[in-house]
Amino acid sequence: MASDVNKVSVVTGAGSGIGRAVALALLKKGYRVALAGRRADALRETATLSQSPANALAIATDVTNSAAVSRLFEQVVDTWGRVDVLFNNAGIAAPPVPFEDITPEQWEAVTAVNLTGAFLVAQAAFRVMKKQDPQGGRIINNGSISAQVPRPNSAPYTATKHAITGLTKSLALDGRKFNIACGQIDIGNAATSMVAAMSAGIVQANGSRLAEPTMSVDDVGEAVCYMAGLPLNANVLSMTVMATAMPFVGRG
Repeated sequence: MASDVNKVSVVTGAGSGIGRAVALALLKKGYRVALAGRRADALRETATLSQSPANALAIATDVTNSAAVSRLFEQVVDTWGRVDVLFNNAGIAAPPVPFEDITPEQWEAVTAVNLTGAFLVAQAAFRVMKKQDPQGGRIINNGSISAQVPRPNSAPYTATKHAITGLTKSLALDGRKFNIACGQIDIGNAATSMVAAMSAGIVQANGSRLAEPTMSVDDVGEAVCYMAGLPLNANVLSMTVMATAMPFVGRG
């Protein structure tokens, strides 16, 4: 496995949750990590939590804004010269309301971040990886368990995460000739603030409520580091990492 020391990575949604855990795991492995997200204060907090804050670069970024995304990658290249790994993670969900009650504004907000934002960030990374010397790099998209199966009342989130699978496979194909690998990690019930309600019970497909098991978000960081650390002639196209006892296998 290639050395991770001094490799350059970009993590979106790095101010909290999965993004923060992955950023800290990469920093621990010796990566230089650009922390991207909407809240500069949260990004700085992520940096201070690291054992190597000097290797963390906080860059406030709206992933739905193409100019902001371009500035993000320009700053990373100006600072460190290249991009070896992108963890394309930023995402939001709409309120869990019945399908017929989803507003166009809610749909568009989720699509803007989860799909258009993921596209803009991946495209900017792709351009850098294609141009740099040595050429190539790795893009890891956060698909979520919802890229495979939905939860009730989750159409905007589920639709965008299914679309991420198509984006991942297209990038994995289109990146071959430029030594750019692309894979997807589908995460189930990592213990973040977003899933805190699961311990109190969450609606199941049959309408019942069930308190679901969770796993440490640090385990997600380790999984992403494994994907990131492979040589570019090897790729994890798809990985599912989940709480062992969560109701996923057999869901529905």
